[in-house]
Amino acid sequence: MTDIKELEAWDRQAFFHPSTHLASFARGNVPNRVITGGEGVYIRDLEGNKLLDAFAGLYCVNVGYGRKQVIDAISEQAKKLAYYHAYVGHGTEASITLSHMILERAPAHMSKVYFGLSGSDANETNIKIVWYFNNVLGRPQKKKIISRWRGYHGSGLMTGSLTGLELFHNQFDLPLPQVIHTEAPYYFRRKDDAMSEEQFSEYCASELEKLIESEGPETIAAFIGEPVLGTGGLVPPPKGYWRSIQAVLKKYDILLIADEVVTGFGRLGSMFGSTHYGIEPDIITIAKGLTSAYAPLSGSIISEKVWKVLEEGTDKLGAIGHGWTYSAHPIGAAAGVANLKVIDELNLVANAAEIGGYFNQKMRDTLGAHDHVGEVRGEGLMCGIEFVENKNGRKLYDPPGKVSGQIAASLLKRGVISRAMPQGDILGFAPPLCLSREEADTIISSTVSTVEEVLS
Repeated sequence: MTDIKELEAWDRQAFFHPSTHLASFARGNVPNRVITGGEGVYIRDLEGNKLLDAFAGLYCVNVGYGRKQVIDAISEQAKKLAYYHAYVGHGTEASITLSHMILERAPAHMSKVYFGLSGSDANETNIKIVWYFNNVLGRPQKKKIISRWRGYHGSGLMTGSLTGLELFHNQFDLPLPQVIHTEAPYYFRRKDDAMSEEQFSEYCASELEKLIESEGPETIAAFIGEPVLGTGGLVPPPKGYWRSIQAVLKKYDILLIADEVVTGFGRLGSMFGSTHYGIEPDIITIAKGLTSAYAPLSGSIISEKVWKVLEEGTDKLGAIGHGWTYSAHPIGAAAGVANLKVIDELNLVANAAEIGGYFNQKMRDTLGAHDHVGEVRGEGLMCGIEFVENKNGRKLYDPPGKVSGQIAASLLKRGVISRAMPQGDILGFAPPLCLSREEADTIISSTVSTVEEVLS
C-alpha cells in the first residue's frame, strides 16, 4: 500500500477535486480524506476512522455500503461482457432487464427508458428530447425551459443553467438564455409571514403563470423541478404546490420534467416522488438510487405521450441523432438490476418511510424549539435543519454558511457525516435507506450535542 503521507502529497499535486476551494486545498487548509472501505451506513478512511455516513455519499448509496449482491453482479457482468454499445438496436440482458424493472416501478403512463451515466447528462438528454419533440410538432419557437431558484439539475451547460444556485453560475457564463427561473417552493423563506402553505403554493403558481405570459406561452417548452428541493435546502413542497403548478402547465401545454435523481427509488418512503406527491410528469430523471452509486448510471423515463412524437420524428427524419458511448453500459445496468432487487428484498422503501418519519419527528422534537433553529423539515430519509440568528421574523445569518459549516465540521469530529448546504445555514441529512432506529438515534444525539456546543 502507498504510504499515507505520499498519497496525500500526490492528492494535492495531481487531483482536481470537484466542488472544492482549490486554493485552500492546494495550501493544505482543506484536509484530504482518503476513503478505503464501507459497510452498511459506515465508511472507513485511510487513517482508520469509522464514520456514520448520514448523507449516503451524495444522497446516493441508498442500499448502504458493501452489498455483496450488487458487487457480485458487477464482477460477473465484467467477466461476461464488460462493454458493448446500445446504438442501432443493440442491447444486453442487463440493460433490457433493467429497463423492464424501472417501468414496473414507474408511474403507469411512462413508456421507455434512455440510459446515460449521471443526472447531469440525463437532464441534458431531457432538454434535447423536449426540443426535438417541439420541432417534430412544428413548434420551433417553443424552446425555453423554466426551472426554479434553488433547484439543482446538474453541472453541465444546460443543466448548470437549470440549476438555480449562484455557485453553479458564478463565472461560468451561466445561465444560458434558453433557461429562465421562477419562485422556489420554499415556504420558510416566504416574504409574507401571514401566508398559509396553501396560499404560498397559489402564489408560486401565480408567479409561474405571470412568467409564462410575459415570456409568451408559445415560447415555453418545459418546466423542470425536483419533487423535494435537494441541494437547494432539503425543502419539501408546501401543501397543494404540485397540484397548483400542474394546473398552470396544462393550461399552457408545457411539458413537465420531474427530476428524481435524489428522490427516485425510495428516498421519500415511496418508490418515486412523483407518485408520492401526485405528479404526472412527461419525463422523469433518474440516477443516484438507480444503482446506489455502485456504478455510474442514469436514465430518462419517457412518457407514452412524448414517445409517440419521438417515433413520428424518426419516421420523418431518420434515426434520432442522440447517443452516448456509455449509454446503457452493461456494468452499470447489472448494478442497477441487483440494486433494485436488494431494495425489494430488504423492503427499503418501507424502511425509509418508517425510519424517516421517526428520524424527522425526533429531530423536530429535540431541536425544533432551539433559539437558533428556524425550522426542522424533511420527508422520508431527507432532513434539513435551518439555523437562524433570530427565530423572531426568521432572521438569517449574514453572511450565510458559516454556522452550518462549523456544525458539520464539529459533527464530523463526533463520527457523523452531514452536509452544509449552499446559500444558507442549513445542515442536511440523507442517510442510506437501510438506516436502523439505533443508527438514527446516534445521528440525532450527536447532532443535538454538536448544535449545543457550537451555538451555546
